[in-house]
Amino acid sequence: MANLKEIRNRIASVSSTMQITSAMKMVSAAKLKKAQDAITAMRPYSDKLTELIQNLSGAIDGDTPNPYTQQRPEKNVLLIAITSNRGLCGGFNANIIKAVDQYVATHTDQTVSLLTLGKKGDDILAKKHSVTDNNNAIFDDLTFANASAIAEQSMAAFAEKKFDKVLVVYNRFKNAATQIVTTETLLPIVAQNDQASSSVDYIFEPTQEEIVNELLPKSIKMQLFKALRDSFASEHGARMTAMHKATDNATELRNQLKLTYNKARQAAITNEILEIVGGAEALNN
Repeated sequence: MANLKEIRNRIASVSSTMQITSAMKMVSAAKLKKAQDAITAMRPYSDKLTELIQNLSGAIDGDTPNPYTQQRPEKNVLLIAITSNRGLCGGFNANIIKAVDQYVATHTDQTVSLLTLGKKGDDILAKKHSVTDNNNAIFDDLTFANASAIAEQSMAAFAEKKFDKVLVVYNRFKNAATQIVTTETLLPIVAQNDQASSSVDYIFEPTQEEIVNELLPKSIKMQLFKALRDSFASEHGARMTAMHKATDNATELRNQLKLTYNKARQAAITNEILEIVGGAEALNN
């Protein structure tokens, strides 16, 4: 059995770790509330804009030319991988890296290039795949303007036919304990041709072409911004959950160490008593 000093040192170490994980849990919980409110408020607008774009199938596929709706053979693909800048968030980053690896492994007929948003993903993916660019500072100031700048780079590369398809891989926020790894097509925009969408009749003002040309870039930027917001909320939810579990594990370990310490201390006291009694008996004899 370990001596009392070693056990006391382990108890102090575990208690210190427990205080850190508990503090990180509370910080992530506070940040999660703000991030969750932001993505919850944003989703109705983003979903309605996407629905509107899909309903304008006649404008997309008709006589209105637009570089963002062109479907070409998928030879060169850009994969935008969204991770975090910091760790200690469970499998949040590992799941995105695994999804990227699986996509590359199952699409050997494509030339896949990566745009990484987040330091953790960039550090690992750059060692295994072709990373054309990264932007690890996006989460330091997550605004629509900064997200639009990234989207515009991808849109320009697609319009110049450098890439035939642009995908976004990110964690979609469901709740604090659940994040869903999602792969969405950012470009090209594919119209949804069904009976429901074709039955919608729009009155265009000023013109159909001008409205479509205005909405398409905005929809692409909004889709990327929503993915970033989703990932940001998912990160804090994953970190809060991970730190909660770490705190519980540390508490359980500390309790076990205290029990071991008390047993060792009681054994030491018992041995001392036996030695005193034995010495007294020896003197009496």
